Parts: sequence; structure tokens; C-alpha cells
Amino acid sequence: MSTIYLDNAATTKVRKEVADSISLVIQNEYGNPSSTHSYGRSSKALVELSRKEIADILNVKSSEIIFTSGGTEGDNMIIRNCVNNLGVTHIVSSKIEHHAVTHTIDNLLLSKNIKVSYVEVFENGDINLDDLKYILKETTDKTLVSLMHINNEIGNITDINAVADICKTYDALFHSDTVQSVGHYDLDFEKIKVDFFVASAHKFHGPKGVGFAFVRQNSNLGPYITGGMQEKGLRAGTESVHNIVGMSEALKISIKNLAAEKKYITGLKTYFIDEIENKIKNVKFNGNSADLTSSTYTLVNVLLPVKRKTGGLFMFKLDMKGIACSKGSACQSGSETGSHVLREIQDNIDNDKVSLRFSFSIYNTKDEIDFVISQINELAN
Repeated sequence: MSTIYLDNAATTKVRKEVADSISLVIQNEYGNPSSTHSYGRSSKALVELSRKEIADILNVKSSEIIFTSGGTEGDNMIIRNCVNNLGVTHIVSSKIEHHAVTHTIDNLLLSKNIKVSYVEVFENGDINLDDLKYILKETTDKTLVSLMHINNEIGNITDINAVADICKTYDALFHSDTVQSVGHYDLDFEKIKVDFFVASAHKFHGPKGVGFAFVRQNSNLGPYITGGMQEKGLRAGTESVHNIVGMSEALKISIKNLAAEKKYITGLKTYFIDEIENKIKNVKFNGNSADLTSSTYTLVNVLLPVKRKTGGLFMFKLDMKGIACSKGSACQSGSETGSHVLREIQDNIDNDKVSLRFSFSIYNTKDEIDFVISQINELAN
């Protein structure tokens, strides 16, 4: 049976060029980057070259890129250490952030003497920036704002330039989870004045288990993992040289081909929206995911006219047809409560229906979309 993969917001297929670069490093560059002999120096050179390549693409300093195991570790590192090292006692966030952020904040509430404010979220999933201004204006505490750039479930794009300006006005630190945007957009963080952001290689056709955190120079963030002086002393442990090289290669290729690939994927998303609206009555879309100007071009979140109770096996049946999609974030798979993002923006009627996220890449085709929609139509009727 042929399979169709439409869950690229969860993870992406590794590009052949990236896999080849990883293989070469694994076979030939096995020295510990912290060793002072030639094997170690050779591995260290690859790590630092990759750091510079990533920094150049994002227009930041090499010293501001800290390699991690991925977005979740980066979010934890930044949020926890803003409290532990920088004296933050007030965190401002939203209830539709990735669980790497919401669960970290929940944990800090239990273990630290901090307070948390949640910015209002409009019915379409947008963040109320006026409410953010009001919260920051009213606080006298040292504050960290944590708001993601692109929502991983509904695709809404938050204006992080505007958020950064607001944070600077009210002297708050700003952290953004940019896992769904790095590698998919041309981002210049010399102009976008965030203090911290994170990325994960497997979201842009790189390997799993590696990512990076951006920590702006002179932020004074302290160590997160102790044991050695790797990664500017912030993240101890031997660097995963092959994965770091693979991540840099994946980011370079993504940015080099960005215009053409964005155009192609946007065409797939547009085609999917048009076809599903034509084929299935009363279909709706969650958040701004059907709006090409205010949501990412990589995903759409569909609200189907199917009761959740009767459609509980809907995604399983699609899987049996060889179709991979998701109900929301892969990090909450198996949850019986459904998506925390959709609960926040849907009314009770819509929340009782089946919602599915379809996310696209250059490896998808219109023929695949035709088959997927035909199967959805068959199961929905």
C-alpha cells in the first residue's frame, strides 16, 4: 500500500543531501570536539563552522547560537533559567503555546515564587497585543514574555516584531518558540529584537535530536546542563557533531530553495482548501489556518462535520488507508482531552466535532491531496 505523509508539522523527511552529510561525518569525524588533539580539533571545527553558517543565515552572532537537543530543551532552558538566573518573577504567555512552554510554566508555578499572566486569545486564535500592553504596563515585576511565532496546531502567525517592540517599551524580556518558522521563512534577528528563540532541525528536513537556542549577547543567562564548558558553558555534554552538521546543511538548503519551495507548498495548501470546501459540505477551518496571509503556508487545521463520538476512529481509519495526519501536536498524542489550543478557541459545538491537522512539504503532490480528500469525504458521509 502506498502511503501519504501529511504530518510535516510534527516532523519532516530528511533530505538526501542532509543524510549524506551526516553519514560522512559519522564515518570520518569521530573525535570529541573538546579534545585538543587533531581528531578533536577537526570535529570542533565542524561544530563551529555549522554555528557560523546558522548564525549568518539568521543574521546573529555565532556566540549567540547554543546547540541543544531540540525545541523542547531550548524552551525549557530559556524559561527556567530566566527565573533561576535572571530574577524573573512574572511570566506572560498564552494558553495556546506549545506544551514545552505551558508545562514548563506550570512546573515553575509549583516550584518557584513566580506569578503568571495569560494574554487574551481572540476566537480566531490571534494574540491580543493590546492586552499584552496592558499586562506589562500594570506590572512592576521583572517579566519574561513567552509567545510563539507560528502556532504549531492552527498555523496563526504572531507579529513578533510588534511583540518585541512592546516588550522593549515595558522593559520585559522576550522569548519566542520559532520551531515552526525557522527554515520556512526568511528571518533577520538583527531586526527582530527578541532576546531568545529556539529551533529544531527536524522541522526543516534535518535530523531529529538536535536544535538550537538563540541567547542574545550579554543576557547573562546561566548554565542549564552542568558538567562541562561546552556551548559557552550553558549546555554541558559532548556535542552531536554529525547532527549539528546535518542541521546546518538542512537550514542552508531550505533557505537557498525557500522562494520556490514556499510557492510550491502554498499551491498545495490552496488546492487542499479549495478541494475540501468543494467536496465536503459544512467543512470549516480552525484559527486562521485557511487564510494565506495570516497563517503559515505549511499547514491547515480542518473542522469536519463529524461528531467526535462517532468519529473517534476517524484518524485511525485514515491511517489504515495509508494517510498520515494528526489531531494536533505530536507531543500530545494519546491525550484523551484533545487539543488545548482548540479548546481555547472553539465553542462547545465545534469542540465536539473532529478536527484534523494536515501539514505539507515539497514531497507532497496534488494527486495525494485528491486521494486524501476522497477518503475524508467517504468517511465523513
